[in-house]
Amino acid sequence: MTTLRALTLAILLAGLLPAGALAAMLFKDPLCDCCTAYGELLRAAGFELAVEDTEDLDAVKARFRVPRDMAGCHTTVIDGYAVEGHVPIAVLQRFLAERPDVDGIALPGMPEGSPGMSGTKAAPFEVYTFKDGEAALYAVE
Repeated sequence: MTTLRALTLAILLAGLLPAGALAAMLFKDPLCDCCTAYGELLRAAGFELAVEDTEDLDAVKARFRVPRDMAGCHTTVIDGYAVEGHVPIAVLQRFLAERPDVDGIALPGMPEGSPGMSGTKAAPFEVYTFKDGEAALYAVE
């Protein structure tokens, strides 16, 4: 069991989170407003969110095995999975319910109109899972 999964389980067993709530850690640049906005969306969806500002996001992405071509502007860790970028909340919730055998999920880049980003959605969002450096299309929204 990964350390974050073990911590989440311990917190749930101690009754510190509501049943069904998942702890999430958002790693972001201290000056990034869209990362903060995505975090607020996670909180609104019921996640217990902690935020860690860092100026070394590359080290965070390497630690959680995020492939370079899947990189976004922030990395969130939820129940041992890396969640890269502005993954739509409904897609994230489905992913967490399915619990696939992967390292994480990503909406690469910073698409306009994605959750937490300004602008208008210009094209469907292509969300990928990744494992061992390999990506596979997971959802189109």
